[in-house]
Amino acid sequence: MAEEMRIVLRNYGKIDPLKIEDYIGVGGYQSLAKARDMGQAAVIDEVRNSNLRGRGGAGFNAGMKWGFSYNTPADQKYVVCNADEGEPGTYKDRIIMQNDPHNLLEGMAICGYAIGATKGFIYCRGEYPYVVDVLNTAIDQAKAAGVLGDFDIEVRMGAGAYVCGEETALIESIEGHRGEPRFKPPFPGVEGLWGKPTVVNNVGTFANIPVIIDKGAEWYSSIGAAKYPGTKVFTLTGDVVNKTFFELPTDVTVRDVVFGMGGGVKDGKKFKAVQIGGTSGGFIPESLLDTQVDFDSMGAVGATLGSGAVFVMDEDTDLVDVIDRITKFFEHESCGKCAPCREGTKRMHEIVSKVNQGLATAEDIELSERLGRVMTRACLCGLGQAAPAPLLTTLAHFRPEFNAKLG
Repeated sequence: MAEEMRIVLRNYGKIDPLKIEDYIGVGGYQSLAKARDMGQAAVIDEVRNSNLRGRGGAGFNAGMKWGFSYNTPADQKYVVCNADEGEPGTYKDRIIMQNDPHNLLEGMAICGYAIGATKGFIYCRGEYPYVVDVLNTAIDQAKAAGVLGDFDIEVRMGAGAYVCGEETALIESIEGHRGEPRFKPPFPGVEGLWGKPTVVNNVGTFANIPVIIDKGAEWYSSIGAAKYPGTKVFTLTGDVVNKTFFELPTDVTVRDVVFGMGGGVKDGKKFKAVQIGGTSGGFIPESLLDTQVDFDSMGAVGATLGSGAVFVMDEDTDLVDVIDRITKFFEHESCGKCAPCREGTKRMHEIVSKVNQGLATAEDIELSERLGRVMTRACLCGLGQAAPAPLLTTLAHFRPEFNAKLG
């Protein structure tokens, strides 16, 4: 693991996550104190200049997002941490929260100070009850120590809805409503939780904040890819030798991740494809293994960085069967609010299932491709827009596998 550069995971294995004194002993909460001395606008400028971009799905400049809420007058503002880690094969947020919860709390508190918010929520997936216990323990300790000042944090648990990873659906859920995305604009930064200015960032985004305030924007922006600086936590699964996690600078390549850190394909088999970013990620063939893992480079090849989940597939993998299961997942997880997603995910699964059973024609494959392109533009939220990516990238790089199953 010598190639790693741990920023978010810098305290992993070095402190007891249930002891605030351990975190304070390694410099914890000093960045929050420094931020308060800097002033709100200066903190936002520092985060913006670092070019820290969201470590969730959108890759938006964090400081710019904070600025929207800072510049919107309101009697109450909110900071929300998106910890609804629903992507299969992804556990980066769990690692951060379970092993260094105070780092997350400090990042949120810095954001709260910067935008003028006194209330924060961590929206954690319902399948993480132990993590919720760890977070609540950390919150109680931080309150008792007085390090958070007037900033209060509360943990809310989701009910297992994948769509609540989308920020407005998450907000609806916190408010006690059914988890469905809202029409935008207005965006949460101006009108979010209970109609108030709200910053919603991913766990990984907030976990970077204390280090940026401590070491400065120039230091952070010099790491990794110029347009998407810093590091990324990856979780590696599938047909790979090392099923593990690690944190790497964003200028490494997919090949470095799979064959360097992952040790290559297990059992001496040949590499076929890799899916990065969770279930909605695109499929990358061997010819694109030298693509950098930064947000923009991945997007340029039709893939996504997303959650950082890396799913490796060997030569024996039936990609049509994999896509069949993925489309079934999206059909199940669609909230049904907009017709392009509600109907599109269902029809897409029907067609791919038909191909997998050897009952489809070439026209069916062309129809699924056309449907996928429409969904990427017409669906209301990121779930529907990203749902066709696995199918479209597989058709682009592995179409012969689909053709071989035609009736």
